[in-house]
Amino acid sequence: VTDWEGAAAAGAVASAADALTGVSMATSATAVTRTAVGGRAAGLQSGLQAAGRRRVAARASDRPIWYPGGDAPKHLDGSLPGDFGFDPLGLGSDPQFLTYFQQAELVHARFAMAGAAGIMLTDFGRHSGALKIPVWFEAGASSVDKIPFPALLCIQLFMMGWAEQRRWQDIKKPGSVNADPLFGDKYSCTGPDIGYPGGGWFDPLGYAKDANKMKELKEKEIKNGRLAMFSMLGFYAQAHYTGKGPIDNWFDHLADPYHTTLFQTLAKTCSPVLKHFPFDC
Repeated sequence: VTDWEGAAAAGAVASAADALTGVSMATSATAVTRTAVGGRAAGLQSGLQAAGRRRVAARASDRPIWYPGGDAPKHLDGSLPGDFGFDPLGLGSDPQFLTYFQQAELVHARFAMAGAAGIMLTDFGRHSGALKIPVWFEAGASSVDKIPFPALLCIQLFMMGWAEQRRWQDIKKPGSVNADPLFGDKYSCTGPDIGYPGGGWFDPLGYAKDANKMKELKEKEIKNGRLAMFSMLGFYAQAHYTGKGPIDNWFDHLADPYHTTLFQTLAKTCSPVLKHFPFDC
């Protein structure tokens, strides 16, 4: 009996040991499974994050930059109209300077567009004989004979001074000059952005009511304004070297396109740099 009881006890111990081994193996397998699943989940999350970063980088690289392959400065994040990341000297790194430079460019662009259109139209009318007026760079001298210079100066100082003072107030405190002091609320400025007053005077067709349309028009305005500023620079150079307006110069070029170009015109001025070229001076 004693031997039988001992054998039974040994068998029970062995069975318990086998059971514990099975439980341990199952627990280990579960842990391994959990580790593998957790690793795959972490890898999936890391992959999604990397893909998101790649998409963000792709969107950033898709942004048009003035220098292909270059990076835009941090202060030029693409929120301004016509922002192509051009600031090689970092002049706009100060937010206040950036606001001022953006407004200065916008005003110069608008003056240049008005000036280029006025010069082209009046010069074409003068060239065709429809208008009996002097060339554009002599128009101011002829008007002084009709209007006394002191009176002209006072008018310019009053009108431009009033407009520039209100514009500066709007830059310093946006919206502070929206109310029209002369014509009431009907013609008050309603534009939310500096430099885009809107309202009955500056947006009679109501384009600013559509935000997407307004954004598109801002982009087109500054692009055309930059082209107009370059055009005005060309008009100044033409007036200095040829003494003619842009339409006259254009017709001269059409009459003899191979001998009436920029190079011949500059060479005729006996420039110290260009006198070595094979052009008659």
